[in-house]
Amino acid sequence: MDLERLLRERLIEKVTADKAMALSLLEAAAKDLKTAEDNVGIGHFEWGLAIAYNGMLNAGRALMAAKGYRAFSESHHLAVVQFCAAVLPEDASGLVSTFNRLRMRRHDVVYGEIAKDSVGEEEAKRALQKAKLFIEEIRKLQFGKT
Repeated sequence: MDLERLLRERLIEKVTADKAMALSLLEAAAKDLKTAEDNVGIGHFEWGLAIAYNGMLNAGRALMAAKGYRAFSESHHLAVVQFCAAVLPEDASGLVSTFNRLRMRRHDVVYGEIAKDSVGEEEAKRALQKAKLFIEEIRKLQFGKT
């Protein structure tokens, strides 16, 4: 997926780059990680996974804001994933794939009719670990910080 196609299909739109917004979204992502960690720690694995995903979403939105884009469509979560796939380096493709998988899992947790305890401890911990790596990757690439 490339940026021109995302723009043409009106999944994203070009806006003024906003570093302050990007940094604010990265702060929100860090808070999401802490909240996800707390939830996993008390055995709320479904919500731990959902909140870890939300941290990834906020980091993706931070990347968009820093580069002067925002999601535009009803499918804004998918647009953020596709934007990340278009702009992050190839070696981050595994993290972007995880981001997309967690997007779908989070949808199941929040909206689906899934059985209680459908997210196990290991899955929630892996989601949290991958979310941390994803957020660090965006922070490092866009802002030169870890």
